[in-house]
Amino acid sequence: MSQNRPIILIADEMHPSLFTMLDGAGAAYHYDPHISRLNLVGQIAGYDGLIIRSKTTVDEEILEKAGRLRFIGRAGAGLDLIDLQAAERRGIRVFHAGEGNRDAVAEHTVGMLLALLAHIAKADREVRRGIWDREGNRGRELGRMTVGIIGYGNNGRATARRLSGFGCRVLCYDKYLTQYGGAYAQEAEPEQIMEEADVLSLHIPLTDETRLMVDDAWIGRAGKPFYLINIARGEIVSLPALVRGLQSGKVLGAGLDVLENEKLNKLTPDQQEAFDYLRHSDQVILTPHVAGWTQESYVRINEVLVRQLKEVI
Repeated sequence: MSQNRPIILIADEMHPSLFTMLDGAGAAYHYDPHISRLNLVGQIAGYDGLIIRSKTTVDEEILEKAGRLRFIGRAGAGLDLIDLQAAERRGIRVFHAGEGNRDAVAEHTVGMLLALLAHIAKADREVRRGIWDREGNRGRELGRMTVGIIGYGNNGRATARRLSGFGCRVLCYDKYLTQYGGAYAQEAEPEQIMEEADVLSLHIPLTDETRLMVDDAWIGRAGKPFYLINIARGEIVSLPALVRGLQSGKVLGAGLDVLENEKLNKLTPDQQEAFDYLRHSDQVILTPHVAGWTQESYVRINEVLVRQLKEVI
């Protein structure tokens, strides 16, 4: 790297704690959180490293201009914004901060699930309107359920650990791991999870394989009516299919921190129809992609990034 001191472009808005950490790591940096794509393409040749969050897509067009680039750090868990194959061909190391927000994501997941089972959002709205309906808000106990966790990386493991405290049975599956079951979850094949789970919680990356994975056929394979939690990527779940699952009773409720299209002012007609159903449904809890977005994780993500950066430099 240039004169043994990497120069890093920070192309997304970051918590200010990052800058002190980078100074301590001996890295030079340029902070331009509002850089346009045109300027990024024009300037990337001058940098050894790139740090992004959620705004910047790093594709072939950018990487072919990045002759000096040696690493890309993602301030978050998912890597779907980065063309990983193009980066690998050029020997560019890619790392993320999945450890940094795993506790936040796990707590949010459990919170959404408890809110669904106890009808908390529905009951709150009713009481505010002067409706005191105890029987209509009779809940269910998490401790008597089987929860299936699909994807057993940082977020999946952290979620299983918290669920274990409720006494529920937790099954987990991860196609990229072997012998990963333990004290908090029992390793299981997808078929077993789909057959036995009362709750299905998604903790998987967005890939060509998982895009719109949750469709009518996937929902139909479930052995019993279930609750769905998605704090992974919105494009994994077909919203029209989810609506049909809710209408048929195969899906008892859904907690969605992410949506197929999160630009709510630019939904397609089909997406708008599905979203209108979901936002008016008492069976659905919606949050704006904030599962990993806590005051604590904002700083911890930077700690994880800089720790990996030190290994690179």
